[in-house]
Amino acid sequence: MKAYFILGFLIISFFSCKSEKKSIDVFSELNPKSVKYNYTVDRVSSQPVDFVEAANKSIDAVVHVKNTSVISDDFSYLDYFYGRNRSPQNRIGTGSGVIVSPDGFIITNNHVIEDATKIEVTTNDNIRYEAKLVGTDPYTDIAVLKIQTKKSLPYLYFGNSDNTKIGEWVLAIGNPFNLNSTVTAGIISAKSRDLNKLDRRNQSFIQTDAAVNQGNSGGALVNLNGELIGINTAITTISGGFEGYSFAVPSNIARKVFEDIIEFGTNQKGMLGVQGFAISPEFEEFINENNIQQTEGFYVSKVLENMGAFNAGIKEGDILVSVDDIKIKKFSDLTGYLESKRPGDMVNIGYIRNDIKNFLKVKLEKTKTVQFLNMTLSNLTKKEKVDLKIKNGLKVVESGEFLKGQIENNSILIDINGDAIDAVDQVLQIEPESVKWITYINPNGEKIRLRF
Repeated sequence: MKAYFILGFLIISFFSCKSEKKSIDVFSELNPKSVKYNYTVDRVSSQPVDFVEAANKSIDAVVHVKNTSVISDDFSYLDYFYGRNRSPQNRIGTGSGVIVSPDGFIITNNHVIEDATKIEVTTNDNIRYEAKLVGTDPYTDIAVLKIQTKKSLPYLYFGNSDNTKIGEWVLAIGNPFNLNSTVTAGIISAKSRDLNKLDRRNQSFIQTDAAVNQGNSGGALVNLNGELIGINTAITTISGGFEGYSFAVPSNIARKVFEDIIEFGTNQKGMLGVQGFAISPEFEEFINENNIQQTEGFYVSKVLENMGAFNAGIKEGDILVSVDDIKIKKFSDLTGYLESKRPGDMVNIGYIRNDIKNFLKVKLEKTKTVQFLNMTLSNLTKKEKVDLKIKNGLKVVESGEFLKGQIENNSILIDINGDAIDAVDQVLQIEPESVKWITYINPNGEKIRLRF
């Protein structure tokens, strides 16, 4: 019996090896509907990935950023009574930055230099500079620094983050735990990643599995050509250390914010002028009630008057399915792409109406005021923020009927549900029903929290 088994095995092996590809049909005689599985015999091993060239191109353009801020406790009557002296103390924070021009402009994260009274930058050849903060955008977590130098500095070219692919090899370069010039490798695990869908922020991160830890923030994410495709910003962790998931602001967003800060002093946002939600199982009841056939896209629940979408002809009930060459599967696909655009830019919107796909050219607009909770809100100028000694906020132009008597006109709205507010287009992405509290400063300078 054993001999027959061996002979049968050899016969099967002989016929299997005669062809490069063989179709396995194990149950064909027993089940005529069985599935055929194909396999390849002559697999060719892939060439090893070489990270050396990309690392050499990039490592000298990534710097160590040291942030010194002064913190002091409030001096109370009891401190005076007991003779306690609470002197201000320095707090030191560290991170990374990326040189993006030979004359010393550097991109980093806003949270790396937040509240800084002094910023120092150390290059990879151990030269230390005092850096000037050019500008910052807390919303995208991007900040721009400038160092003065007479020599031409090594810098990174921007790559096109829209062209990155899931599965593509990348390098993360930074200074984790003050370990300067550290390079780690991984692949792009996902794109347009929103870490918190409930906060309605325009997050659209590149997700990778390249190791990133404390101190990597503001560092470079580069492709194998040594091009900058992202600014490393965050990790998802339970332990506090790297657990396999890191996130970077796409280079197209970082570059646009960088250029806006250099030219205008602030991020210039191009708005489509719609409100709504991404179609997903969470809205199953609404989808069924409205007989929506699409399983992906952005459902338009409101079109803002005199904005680009309104002027182009977008209507409530339309489902946006693409913007230029970007397919809209989730909210962050749409908002992430629009973050790389400016007021006045034209985008080609693909949408579904009455089960028919159409296209419209839409001009993006800059929103100056917005209606929220019946309040009329407007952006603050940089001078107004300096005069008011605040870093963020929106002016309450008109409190409206809903909050009349509770919030005075010319108050400053500074946060919603604890999230800092600094641009009217942020408010457009917040559902009024989700508001639990707001914090504002009244015209007398008093900070007040109003709960709903």
